[in-house]
Amino acid sequence: MRLRLFATAVLVVAIAIAAASATGASQASPAKAQADALTVWLMGDAQANWPEAVAAANQAFRSQHPGVDVNVQYQSWGDYKTKFEATLSAGSGPDVIEFGNTDVPKYSSAGALSALTRSEFPNSGTWLSGLTKAGSYNGKLYAVPYYAGARGVIYRTDQYKAAGIAKTPKTLAEFNVANAKLMKQFGGSKNPTYSAVYFPGRYWYAAMSFVYDYGGQIAKTRNGKWIGTLHEPKALSGLTAWRNVARSYSRANKTGDEAHPQQALVFAKGAVGSFVGNGWEWPYALDPKLGNPALTGKIGAYPMPSHTPGKYMPTFLGGSNLAVPVTSKQKALASDWIAAFTNTQNMTRMATGGGVIPNTTSLARINAAKPTLAPFAEAAKYSWFVPSTPNWANVESANVLQSMLSGILRNPSKTKELATAASERITEILNES
Repeated sequence: MRLRLFATAVLVVAIAIAAASATGASQASPAKAQADALTVWLMGDAQANWPEAVAAANQAFRSQHPGVDVNVQYQSWGDYKTKFEATLSAGSGPDVIEFGNTDVPKYSSAGALSALTRSEFPNSGTWLSGLTKAGSYNGKLYAVPYYAGARGVIYRTDQYKAAGIAKTPKTLAEFNVANAKLMKQFGGSKNPTYSAVYFPGRYWYAAMSFVYDYGGQIAKTRNGKWIGTLHEPKALSGLTAWRNVARSYSRANKTGDEAHPQQALVFAKGAVGSFVGNGWEWPYALDPKLGNPALTGKIGAYPMPSHTPGKYMPTFLGGSNLAVPVTSKQKALASDWIAAFTNTQNMTRMATGGGVIPNTTSLARINAAKPTLAPFAEAAKYSWFVPSTPNWANVESANVLQSMLSGILRNPSKTKELATAASERITEILNES
């Protein structure tokens, strides 16, 4: 089904490009475009959490382009892609659109987005790697990093103290030592279901961080073809390190994932010392209706430590990118608005007012005094992203990684065999037409 939907999107884009070329709309000059208002599609998060950044961007843009109005239209995550695809054939879509970062490859590879010049945007030399990769395709930039969310280790400060863990771990080796102390203090015969770190078997976002930490990757391109690489030595080292953590210190379901049940709520019940989670999962664990408010003041967080001293383990970034559709008649103006919206001042507003991670590592410590935000912003300094191809969605829907990981935990001696099979399946899916 996903392949069929993507093929339809490609056809729609092709029709849109042909129509734009026939009318000359895609060649509209900035001078001519100034007669029109600029239409910007943002998600409702901006309206609710950093409206002052939107207002500042509009003001800066109007100062740069007097007489050009900005029409910001707020969208919802549930239907924005359907609405956008409907506008492509009509050529009536926005000039700027916000995408969830994992949605960008579908549209950039289909030709729906305009190529952008990276040097024209603020802080482009220090953009978060994961968002930059999400916005790039075949060596070109199609979507500017906007904001991110990252994972870190969310832990029970009271349990760490009781187990004699005086400082948060700075390396993977120290992380394992800390987990061993937690298991000794709270697990074993005292509580056979206790997890020093809760790590369900199908939690691929966190597991793949181990792969990238050891220099491996899920897949790479060679001679224009995708090749699965989870069976290669560096990736296997990462899988082995993850396997050892999950088998030694977690009693989570080997066939479960981080959302079934929601790991923050499992953590809130008390039989978990830590878990690798998104920043929003911390307050979720304290929710009066679902979580455990009694844990207030007993929770902390830190970036997942790397096996390499002085670094953090790369994290998978959630978040958004901003793009200019190919059907826009005002591409130069659209780029100018994005530049105004993502400048340092507005990134600061979003980080301090909205609590999100800004798109640049230069602002990683802007919320250093806020323990619910700072560790996750620090973690975002090192990040990874899935292979930038629309077929990646088919790898996810086929549960290739999830099945491999669950299989490894149940049959650790077959780690290489399972990784090789996963690589072969990934190669097959990513090269499907």
